[in-house]
This record gives sequence, structure tokens and C-alpha cells, in this order.
Amino acid sequence: MTSIGFIGLGIMGSPMAAHLVNAGHDVTGFDLDPAALRKLVADGGKAASSAQEAVSGAEVVITMLPNHPQVEAVVDEVAFDDGTLLIDMSTIRPSTSIEIARRLTHVRVLDAPVSGGQTGAVQASLSIMAGGEEADFAAARPFLEVVGKTVVHVGPHGAGQVVKAANQLVVGGIYALVAEAIVLLEASGVDPKAGLDVLAGGLAANRILDLKRESMIAREFQPGFRIDLHHKDMGIALDAARSADVALPVTNQIAALVAAARAQGYGSLDHSALLKVVENFAGRA
Repeated sequence: MTSIGFIGLGIMGSPMAAHLVNAGHDVTGFDLDPAALRKLVADGGKAASSAQEAVSGAEVVITMLPNHPQVEAVVDEVAFDDGTLLIDMSTIRPSTSIEIARRLTHVRVLDAPVSGGQTGAVQASLSIMAGGEEADFAAARPFLEVVGKTVVHVGPHGAGQVVKAANQLVVGGIYALVAEAIVLLEASGVDPKAGLDVLAGGLAANRILDLKRESMIAREFQPGFRIDLHHKDMGIALDAARSADVALPVTNQIAALVAAARAQGYGSLDHSALLKVVENFAGRA
């Protein structure tokens, strides 16, 4: 049994913390939402009254927070024990992950963002891309494998966030293209279910078609991953592109579509709601 401090018990962090409890670890969590703390206790964990309380005495600290300001606030406000293994599973800017590792010289730090959304968190089937020292990744791997199915060390500090940015630009692009396919099929009088079933069995096959084609056709956009968060992630991707001094023209287009979704009031919906933006552009709303 390992003592784990878990900060951030949202739609992703809550099931992840529960999996660690079920694996036999002593998990103490903190979140600003009292309901999230009550759920952790019901799942067998312990509730902390502050981030510092969750961190104190923990051998491993996991953060699963919305963006870099929240991660930076935790790093600035709490005192980590020497040798603590800090696994930041939030999606933030690569430059922030690098700076945190540079500052916390007495702590072993990994950036380990995830892909798979709420479903992946609930099913413990997340893809995890980790950046940091090889030895620290080896120490973290047993915990990461509790919540994820694909766990890969992708490079030094910040590399995990770069891979996550690449993931999000690809996911956004596929959602946009699936949305355009649905609009084209329906406008042409073709049954979109039959059409997408064919696409899912050919070279156009992808996980989004597998998991989301029926809900998109039905216009069911209950959030598994909100447009607001994907908007944040596209900003990270563009920032990473600027840092690497590369032009990503399609990524810029996808970022604009996601920004349009927020501007049109869809920020709280699932990112498959890009279909609504495409419909608006096509005059099919």
C-alpha cells in the first residue's frame, strides 16, 4: 500500500482516485467541491480539508486539474516532502511542465496527461503519455497502470504535454471531419447511419466513429469532454507549435472551429458538438 495525495476530483479525477483506492492504496484527496470529497470517502478514500493536507506525508502526489493556473497554484502553495513523486496528469502547456520540474528540485516530477475522456477514466482504459526521467517513470508506472491501459514514456519533461497537444489536434480534426460527413450525407438524402457504418469499416475507421457516430447522428452531446476544455487544449497546441517554430495550418482551422463552438454557446457540451458549428456554417441548423 502506498500513500497517495490526489488533488482534483472532477469527472476524470474522481474515478481515477477510486481505482487507486480499489487497488489497495491509501488515497487522500482534495477538491474545492464538497460533493467530490464525499464521493471519495464513499469510495473508500479520505477527504482532506486542503491541498497541503492531501500532500503532507504522501509518497505519491497526483494532480488532475483544469489548467496551468491551478497546477501552478498547488505548486506555489504546498510544501512537498523531499523525494515525493509528483505526477501531474493535467493537460497544461509543455513550458509549464518544464518549469515545474526545474523549480521542484527536491521532488521527482512527471507530466503525464491522459486521453480517453470520462469513459476512459471510469473504465481505467486511459492512454497516458509521460514526460520526465526514466527512473521516475518506472516508479510511477504501477500507479499509472491502475488507471490506464496504454502507458508510455515519451521523453523528457514537457514531452507528455506535447504528445497530448498532438492528440487533441488530431481528435479535434477527426470530430470536424465526421461532422462534415454527417452534414454531407444528410443534405444528400443518404441515411447517415448507413453511411457512417460503411466508413467505420474502411480506411476512414477511427475511434470517434466507433464511439460517437450514433450519438452525433442523434444530436446527443452530453459531455464526456467539454468544448470549453478542448478550446483550452487547442490553445496549448498552438502555443506548442509557436515554441517549436512550426506552422500547423489545419490545427489553426480546428482551433477556430472549437473557438466558434464556444462563441455560439456550446462550451458546456461534448466536443462532438462541433457538428452544431458545421451545421451552422452549412446552413443546416
